[in-house]
Amino acid sequence: MSTSNIRITDLQPLSSPRSFIESQPITPEIAKVVTEARSAIEDIEQGRDDRMVMLVGPCSIHDEKAGLEYAKKLAVIAEEVKDKILVVMRVYFEKPRTTVGWKGLINDPNLDGTFDMQDGLTRARAFLIEVLKLGLPAGTEFLDPFTPQYLADLISWGAIGARTTESQTHRQMASGLSMPIGYKNGTGGSLQIAVDAMMAARSPHSFLGIDLDGRASVVKTTGNKAQHLILRGGSTGPNYDDETVAKASSLLEGVGLRPNVVIDCSHANSNKDHNRQPIVFRDAIRQRTEGNKGVIGLMLESHLNEGNQSLGDPADLKYGVSITDACINWATTEELLHEAHATLS
Repeated sequence: MSTSNIRITDLQPLSSPRSFIESQPITPEIAKVVTEARSAIEDIEQGRDDRMVMLVGPCSIHDEKAGLEYAKKLAVIAEEVKDKILVVMRVYFEKPRTTVGWKGLINDPNLDGTFDMQDGLTRARAFLIEVLKLGLPAGTEFLDPFTPQYLADLISWGAIGARTTESQTHRQMASGLSMPIGYKNGTGGSLQIAVDAMMAARSPHSFLGIDLDGRASVVKTTGNKAQHLILRGGSTGPNYDDETVAKASSLLEGVGLRPNVVIDCSHANSNKDHNRQPIVFRDAIRQRTEGNKGVIGLMLESHLNEGNQSLGDPADLKYGVSITDACINWATTEELLHEAHATLS
């Protein structure tokens, strides 16, 4: 009588990370965009670069055509504001769900429950390459611990989300990632969870994972000291106010870390109302211009068109509208980035 895999209905082989990378290779020009942005973010964290970093883009990528149209617009603005702002496009392919729902382009690229993850990984990698060809660096949340082997060579900034910051698996993973990582406070609003995650990820770890050939491996890491805390609000409300930012800075300094925070203008900081994102954005810029250099960056959830929509029949979806969190529209995004540039100049 079998005692294992009794609730598993199927195990489908997946091509190795190496096969994806070899079939969709990174060019020297793309590698330059990735590495220069990584270095610039680390310089911002260390105070060697006085620009702000801004992670801007859709809550999630579900339609590559709309996503690339957005990227082309953002690349133009990024060039215009680059002396004061380092713009990184938010390119999220993995979506953690509170209960159930669409888990992102990698998990279900056809939006229909067929879960063709081979195609999802192929399309995710292809999309990142097109974004990077524009000279625009990309940032993403790392959710599945196998995903970095498939995509991390194309990513300049990563996030550990509010639902996973307390997870040992994700702290270990972050300790080996090749780019700066932002750690979100917990969904309940706890800052300590994120600070603990940062301390854990700075240290070397050994854990189970896969290598580039897809073989189960013991992964050994050096630890990742390129890091910052992301304030995204919590169940008790927003946490982008001066007092909470000061508290976050104090907690970080108390354990010997730089007091660097990125303010997420969406999620609980906007009370999940996309129309409030500009309020949060402008207040964070105010804090920065009043002398708080610890506010090193901002996050905006933005798309071509505002709001969001439910995922029903994929054929009925509106173009350029999020199917996850509600986003501000492109016109508002453009206005905010230009306004921030003028204020910071």
